[in-house]
Amino acid sequence: MDREEALLRKRLIELSQMAFHKGIVIFSDFLNLNELHILHTTPKDLFYTEYETFGGYEMSERQIAAFLPDALCCASGYPITPLEILPTAFKFAVGMSHRDYLGALVHLGIERSKIGDILVYEKSAVVFVKREMAAFITEQLTRIGRQSVRVKEQEEPEETYLPSCQLLTGTVASVRLDTVLAVAYPLSRSKIVPLIEGGRTFVNGKMIFSNGFHLKEGDVISVRQLGRIVYEGELSVTKKGRHLIQVKKFG
Repeated sequence: MDREEALLRKRLIELSQMAFHKGIVIFSDFLNLNELHILHTTPKDLFYTEYETFGGYEMSERQIAAFLPDALCCASGYPITPLEILPTAFKFAVGMSHRDYLGALVHLGIERSKIGDILVYEKSAVVFVKREMAAFITEQLTRIGRQSVRVKEQEEPEETYLPSCQLLTGTVASVRLDTVLAVAYPLSRSKIVPLIEGGRTFVNGKMIFSNGFHLKEGDVISVRQLGRIVYEGELSVTKKGRHLIQVKKFG
């Protein structure tokens, strides 16, 4: 365990201890995939309480940990506010990338740990932030690049938040992690293997290092800096024994 990982684990245990002694729910900041992996692989007996994680909607990647004393349930009490970022003039608006939105938020001086997922649509986006940052962002974020924008808080149910996605199909010799990633991303095997072996690939929140990891229908695969896909399953088998599969790619 490196020093950074050890410090995060220590901090998470301290939050659990605080929740236990104060008898209240204590929240972390947003945790990225690697940090969530550290949380979930920390032995449960090191924590003083149970914990849950949530990021504002069902498919969230970046999530907040809630440390729960006794039998408390966090339910919808997470300190997360969804903000919609819209162009001030839709007629002249241009599509922007995840990097554009994130860059504008970070440029305001906001720590990355205060920002959750950013769902990018054709000419707008929804960003999940710690509640304490919502008013500041709403007031201060007025431009992204050359485009004027406005920000407003959302109050819709979490299940309405769905990332944009596309369905992709392809044939593979077997349903392995590396072959499924090759269907989702236009990358050669020589570029996919280092992503997996370098600890950048997660299946259902668990870091996977094996190229041959066998996937099951419904598995959610996240690749840091590339995005997420869901393995939708096998559609058919060709006469040559290859598997026609379908994946849902978000982003």
